[in-house]
Amino acid sequence: MISQNSFDIIVIAWIGLAILMAPILLKVIVPYGRHSSSSWGPKINNRIGWFLMEIPVIVIFSWLFFSGNSIKSAPLYIIYGLFMIHYINRIFIFPLRIKSKPNQMPLVIVVSAIFFNMMNGYVNGYWFGYLTPEYPDEWFYDPRFIIGLSMFIIGMIINVWSDNKLINLRKGGKKGYYIPRGGLFDYISSPNLFGEIIEWTGWALMSWCLPSLSFAIWTMANLIPRAIDHHRWYHNRFVDYPKNRKAIFPKIL
Repeated sequence: MISQNSFDIIVIAWIGLAILMAPILLKVIVPYGRHSSSSWGPKINNRIGWFLMEIPVIVIFSWLFFSGNSIKSAPLYIIYGLFMIHYINRIFIFPLRIKSKPNQMPLVIVVSAIFFNMMNGYVNGYWFGYLTPEYPDEWFYDPRFIIGLSMFIIGMIINVWSDNKLINLRKGGKKGYYIPRGGLFDYISSPNLFGEIIEWTGWALMSWCLPSLSFAIWTMANLIPRAIDHHRWYHNRFVDYPKNRKAIFPKIL
């Protein structure tokens, strides 16, 4: 068993890596989806790749969560359950709802995502399974839990609604790309990514620990550059793309 001091060092180093990666990701367009490129080596079917790179996080997180001897109180089960709800949708439901013809993504992206998800599953699973202090039932009434839970629910609603909006752009057998309109799409180019940032920031707040904070920081480090790439792509592809939209945060960025 790893001591809490050693574990904290691992998590702090993990956060440090996210901070170092953020400016790199601002300069490198990750080549999958609409940004697909043939210059990143061998490719794999994107639905298979998506499954392979996401499944480790729920396997490792669940295994460590239930194998550890931490007290599994009701608030802790809520924290675990919200994590699983997000990833069950992301791994098993969302990919099957995409109406576009299956594409391919570089194998190197899949491998790097597997590494991230293994680490994310480990730092959060080990903490909640082995090291976390008990979350008493009174935690339900703590402002951090209430606000964090509200943020997670709002973020997930935004995320799922935005995904539905994008999927329905190809309703009726349409192909290609279109300008999404309505709701938060009138203000930002990637409300789906914005919603996910709100989700994991809320999850970090409601669980109030260093590992969940690391996940929120990594989410921002990954998704803010991705949203900026999407925003730039829209402007380059559509001459009539709304000029007043921001990339990820309304009125700000």
